[in-house]
Amino acid sequence: MTEVKVAVLGGSGAGKSALAVRFLTRRFIGEYASSADCIYTKHLCLDGRQIHLEIYDLCSQPQQGKLSLTDELHWADGFIIVYDISDRASFAFAKALLYRIRESHLAVCKKMVESSIFLVGNKQDLCHMREVGWDEGQKLAIENKCQFCELSAAEHYQEVVAMFTKVLRNTTSNFKVKEKRRPSGSKSMAKLINNVFGKRRKSV
Repeated sequence: MTEVKVAVLGGSGAGKSALAVRFLTRRFIGEYASSADCIYTKHLCLDGRQIHLEIYDLCSQPQQGKLSLTDELHWADGFIIVYDISDRASFAFAKALLYRIRESHLAVCKKMVESSIFLVGNKQDLCHMREVGWDEGQKLAIENKCQFCELSAAEHYQEVVAMFTKVLRNTTSNFKVKEKRRPSGSKSMAKLINNVFGKRRKSV
């Protein structure tokens, strides 16, 4: 079974948890008051391959302050960066996240196959309150060599599924071309994951 780890990142209120839960359970829950990070797990079949998926839903960091994300960057195979199209501050935060991911990957290993990164403009149902244009999101994605889409976690279940499916396909394709995937089974890495991410796990 192929293990895939995806981190969902973004500013407070962007809809990260709603997006993850919508994909995993089909349900939309509009309000989340959690102050803790959470890892959701799910077994699924993609293109005939059995996949054990872990989605790390990071509790939003303050919009002001340093974006270290060191453990997340080492843990994740793919990233979904979420912003709210009706909140320009969340778009600026997404931009900072993308810069941090690229900076880290270039510094650690220039030859490393890039992780699958998807930029998502959420809350398309709030177009009447839009502060960030579709073209701005696409431009940011092109600049950072990642994929982009706008959707509504509240109204677009199929689009949410399609987005996650693309992330999984890209990530598993990256596994095939890597000379050797990082030794996730090593004792040191296992200890790191348990210390940092062994908080709340939910199977769905």
